[in-house]
Amino acid sequence: MADKRTWLDGPSIPGENDGYQPGKWPGEKLGLPEKGPGAMASVMRRTGGVFIDWILWGLVANVIAHYTDALGGPAFLGYALWAVMGIVCGWLFARTPGMLVLGMGVARLDEPGARVGFWRAAVRTLLTGVLFPAAMVDADGRGLHDRATGTAVIMA
Repeated sequence: MADKRTWLDGPSIPGENDGYQPGKWPGEKLGLPEKGPGAMASVMRRTGGVFIDWILWGLVANVIAHYTDALGGPAFLGYALWAVMGIVCGWLFARTPGMLVLGMGVARLDEPGARVGFWRAAVRTLLTGVLFPAAMVDADGRGLHDRATGTAVIMA
């Protein structure tokens, strides 16, 4: 049976209907194991990692703002530090400090074992910080920023 769409449904987004038949576990359709290293990290665990990063960079921003206002106030500085360190840590280490504490990392799905790379880390972080909230996830629990960059947050 063909999908009956009208102009009220809006444009069809490639891959928007991929999640209708969820796998037996998150990441199964991506070729990831059910449990252990390489398995998809849960949404709650990823939320905890982001929370740790926000606290860390917020504290650093408050210390810097205490000594100078040349870089902006603590709110802007915390956001800027989160973005810069998200890019740098994602590029060099495939994880942020919050991900490290909770035993997670970012992996490429197109080339398992390959480095995430600067551009994927930058686009992933900027999409999260500017466009897609990390809570917007697909049927596998993968954030839209990860889907756009061909990455996934997995257990280390």
